[in-house]
Amino acid sequence: MLVLIFFGVLSAYSAAQAAEDRWMLEVAFWLFLAASIGDWLDGYLARRLNQVTAFGRVVDPVVDKVMVCGAFIFFCSTNFADGEGGTVTGVAPWMAVVVLLRELFVSAVRAFIEGQGQDFGASWIGKIKMTVQAATVCIILGVLAWYEESLAWLRILAVWLTVAVTALSIISYAQRARPALLAASMPSGDQEPSE
Repeated sequence: MLVLIFFGVLSAYSAAQAAEDRWMLEVAFWLFLAASIGDWLDGYLARRLNQVTAFGRVVDPVVDKVMVCGAFIFFCSTNFADGEGGTVTGVAPWMAVVVLLRELFVSAVRAFIEGQGQDFGASWIGKIKMTVQAATVCIILGVLAWYEESLAWLRILAVWLTVAVTALSIISYAQRARPALLAASMPSGDQEPSE
């Protein structure tokens, strides 16, 4: 529910009326932070209390991906246009594509490999990537809401760090999936018998 309200606030925001709409960024910041902390706490408690379900393993990452990908898509939209061909967030459309590509790639590979009966859970780089992306969304919103001029450098640094970590995550997951994908692509007669 928080995610839907978050997207509603971002869709109502206009950088052209930044002074009047600044309160929307503040609301969006707190909504995203609350949703992120709630999601982390839910996952932590599920693991701690041994309540992890197959449904939760599939749905929980989807909610994370929708939140982050949606935020990055909004950040390069006309809602955040700076009037000079860029955005006030520092997020270019190609950066949002990298974030979206990573999520679609990993989801497709995970679905395929787990459909083969193998585990393909989140890795440490995936967890770092999610943390960096969520922190970047908060930094962008917080800097634009409260520290637009003084911390603009932090916003830009966070955006580029997110792109770098997301790209590294794609490479890491591709390397990890390679053996399973190669084995699945071999005709059944060519596979070596298991002992």
